[in-house]
Amino acid sequence: MERPAWAPPGIDISVPSVSRMYDFYLGGSHNFEVDREAARKAMEFMPGLPKIMQANRAFMRRAVRFAVDSGVTQFLDIGSGIPTFGNVHEIAQAADPAARVVYVDHDPVAVAHSRAVLEGNDGAAVVSADLRKPREILHSPEVGRLLDLDKPVALLLVAVLHFLEDEDEPAEAVAELLGGLAPGSLVILTHASYEGIPLTEEQAGGTVEVYRTIRNPLVMRSHAEISRFFAGCELLDPGLVSMPDWRPEGEAEEEDPFAFSGFAGVGRKA
Repeated sequence: MERPAWAPPGIDISVPSVSRMYDFYLGGSHNFEVDREAARKAMEFMPGLPKIMQANRAFMRRAVRFAVDSGVTQFLDIGSGIPTFGNVHEIAQAADPAARVVYVDHDPVAVAHSRAVLEGNDGAAVVSADLRKPREILHSPEVGRLLDLDKPVALLLVAVLHFLEDEDEPAEAVAELLGGLAPGSLVILTHASYEGIPLTEEQAGGTVEVYRTIRNPLVMRSHAEISRFFAGCELLDPGLVSMPDWRPEGEAEEEDPFAFSGFAGVGRKA
């Protein structure tokens, strides 16, 4: 298997990565054949996967603009993936040039590309760390340098919590992260669910099985289970809803049916 020139040394290009599959769904070029193969297999069961990813990105951009409009100009984006057009720092810094962004991912390709994209941007940085270890994120030099944790921060957990199984204690990880942030901080998240998908649970289960096979289990949670991630926060209007229904800029009804898969919400720490 030929190693692309842009692939960081030491990367196992024979194993699919969820962040590179996500990049493929969004039409990016930083993915390997093994990622494309797994993504195509997942799309055999759920052809609307790219639409779901696009709805995720569109929600994220609206939520970032909402945060800046609310006076929150510091962002901690965990599970940020491979930078694509319209990333958090571009949206936030277009709205407020003084906005600061720290990206966090454990995929070496995502980290390497983020570093390349952010070169020369003094208001943004990337940390190689895992959501399962919140303390390492909060105490990282990049967070210490760029974010003032005594002031509100927008914590982004977009399309990442569903890759943590219950034994990984995702709710505890979110609580620990929020515990390190000032009152008034925001939590911006999306999460996969069988609810809203225009397929039977059995059909959608084929996609879940593909992710399990590549050792990145996709955990589908219910609306009630996802709501628990907002513990200690006030869930802001319109609540935990499908992605196109969260403060839409156009007509949400015109969206592709797959865009309504799963849930999105924004909470404010009390």
